[in-house]
Amino acid sequence: MQLIDSLKIMIANWENIMASSLTNSHASSQYGSNPVKKGEVRLNEMGSEIVEGYTCKPKDYDANRPIMHYKTLLLICDDERCGKAGKNSTAEHLRELIKEEGLNKGENRIKVSRTGCYGACRFRQVCQVVENTQANGNAHNNALWLRHIHKFSDAQWKNIFQLLSNDKLLVDELESDIFIPMKVFK
Repeated sequence: MQLIDSLKIMIANWENIMASSLTNSHASSQYGSNPVKKGEVRLNEMGSEIVEGYTCKPKDYDANRPIMHYKTLLLICDDERCGKAGKNSTAEHLRELIKEEGLNKGENRIKVSRTGCYGACRFRQVCQVVENTQANGNAHNNALWLRHIHKFSDAQWKNIFQLLSNDKLLVDELESDIFIPMKVFK
């Protein structure tokens, strides 16, 4: 009986270590401007209770739980040069705008992730549009690059979000000067 109890304790400790060792932008206590405070109970987008001091890290780590569906993923360069060009946190600001538009969950969910350097600093701050073509993403908007996004107004972003959620082709609907030309090898 003692062996079983010891094993249960070891497994619980191992699960806690594994859950706390998951480090990404969402798991960092430095991430986000509104971490969960002591005694507060808040749920993340997936419906899991969030760990105190974090903005979305779940208390109950489940390695087998599928990731939340997204239609469109916006990859925002947040490295040294681009990060300085943008607002304090362009990615965080965009997440708030996406919530305002009701596109933070559901079939047309738009997800924002921060990245390191793309090597496109002359176009800073940059964003790559990635469409989830395995689900309902629009392949014609996939792999588009937007430049100088730190200069975009909230109204411009909201327009882009609506175009993406309605499967409109960005290259047909937006000014050509916001796109980064891409050399394609044949």
